[in-house]
Amino acid sequence: MYTESAHLDTFPRDNLPPIEKQPEFLLGSHDYPKRFNVGVELCDRLVAQGHGQRTALAGNGRRRSYQELCEWTNRLAHVLVDDLGIVAGNRVLIRSANNPAMVACWLAATKAGAVVVNTMPMLRAKELSQIVDKAEISLALCDTRLLDELHECQKASPGLARIVGFDGTANHEAELDRLALSKPVTFKAVDTAADDIALMGFTSGTTGSPKATLHYHRDLLVIADGYAKEVLKVSADDVFVGSPPLAFTFGLGGLAVFPLRFGACAVLLEHASPPNMMDIIREYQATVVFTAPTAYRAMLASPTRHDDLGSLRVAVSAGETLPAPIYHDWIEQTGTPIIDGIGATEMLHIFISNRLDDHRPNCTGKPVAGYQARIVDSDMQEVPAGTVGRLAVRGPTGCRYLADKRQQNYVVDGWNITGDAFYQDAEGYFHFAARNDDMIVSAGYNIAGPEVESALLAHPAVKECAVIGVPDLERGQIVKAFVVLNAGFEEDEACGKMLQDHVKQTIAPYKYPRSVSFIDQLPKTTTGKVQRFRLAKPSQDDTPSIHESASQQ
Repeated sequence: MYTESAHLDTFPRDNLPPIEKQPEFLLGSHDYPKRFNVGVELCDRLVAQGHGQRTALAGNGRRRSYQELCEWTNRLAHVLVDDLGIVAGNRVLIRSANNPAMVACWLAATKAGAVVVNTMPMLRAKELSQIVDKAEISLALCDTRLLDELHECQKASPGLARIVGFDGTANHEAELDRLALSKPVTFKAVDTAADDIALMGFTSGTTGSPKATLHYHRDLLVIADGYAKEVLKVSADDVFVGSPPLAFTFGLGGLAVFPLRFGACAVLLEHASPPNMMDIIREYQATVVFTAPTAYRAMLASPTRHDDLGSLRVAVSAGETLPAPIYHDWIEQTGTPIIDGIGATEMLHIFISNRLDDHRPNCTGKPVAGYQARIVDSDMQEVPAGTVGRLAVRGPTGCRYLADKRQQNYVVDGWNITGDAFYQDAEGYFHFAARNDDMIVSAGYNIAGPEVESALLAHPAVKECAVIGVPDLERGQIVKAFVVLNAGFEEDEACGKMLQDHVKQTIAPYKYPRSVSFIDQLPKTTTGKVQRFRLAKPSQDDTPSIHESASQQ
């Protein structure tokens, strides 16, 4: 049963999946009040606890203390309610790069009882319209540098009645900032229920109609008090930096929820390239970094020194499985542990992870406290240790799609079926094999692409790579590798044969890539995930194939 909602606009709760189609939630380890507002918990509460003068957010040339953040967000919340007519339950879209102003808008809208939909600056009008229409959004807050696409979106989605600009550069010269100047620095936040919806996250890998995941005020504290506290051991002395967009839950957790829950500092980068992140780590003496494996590899390839990143105490890798060569190289060159984990937008954040004192290569670790995981077959029967199957997980967070029939595919018998193929070893550790739809079946053999990628990355010629299965009349599928070479290596047949032989000597020979294509760069999302579907269905622009070695031994 739900707690009585504070939402006057009941659209979000009305469009939750029926209780019987939701996963089983395991809340025993998290005891929260029935009513609280997470915007208060991540802002005002820290001031009350004595953190007011500590730096909460840094970015775009200035720092904001918790006291300043509290007053700033309260002023903005007044604008939302007093001037823009927001009532609890309304959806508010925020469009911005990673900067303190975006976090302030998110916290303010949350205090006002709105359901926030954070979006990336890379989205175009058509993509924005899909989000606006599905979530029935009437108000958008937008960095003034990114207004054009949103105005185009408004033409196709007239339900978006109001677009209000804010200044992401900290000059505070836009409409939202001007309205906030005259507002009080105190605000009585909406008395939301713990199970009122606070956040609507759209999945990054969606094809067709976008999927929107619904997360409660409670859920945002769960991920901090679970993963961040148990696994990362976060304290007020930590400084966070990273590349994932705040529009994705991986970034929102790692670069906003986690630091703000514990009185720590988040350094936000609008352009989080690997060199920029290395500079920021040094400048701010960052202790925790969040990014994808490809970014860690790029950081290691930088000509600058890596042993001067000594302020770091942990590097968090997610988004793609962490290849063993990157794991080993990072630890060797920086002396900092790098811990792999798996999360999902549907689950809000990471639910299986290595630990600071228990991490190993080619391993995702064990469930975060409060979560249970197992490997099952297509009939939901648990399979023996060492057998690859479907990952099923349940815990204090889980999948709730907004009015979407695909809920029944993700939640089966109370378990979240994440779409990942894993196996669990005899010691209880979980190991990623592939996405369920990315397993390559060649001549009757099941081959996990990430294992082949890891073998290729161990060769000094390989800068980056991605492996997919492609149709083959004789074998059904063959393994095909797309390789970006390091400088000094020729894109020719001899190089392709060298890489094929290397894989045969590293892992079981039947897994080697029977086709190798050299390309200039891999197609990726803004979170660093390789878009393998673009390699599987290449266009002229997607895969600038230069030379192919297609040995059919």
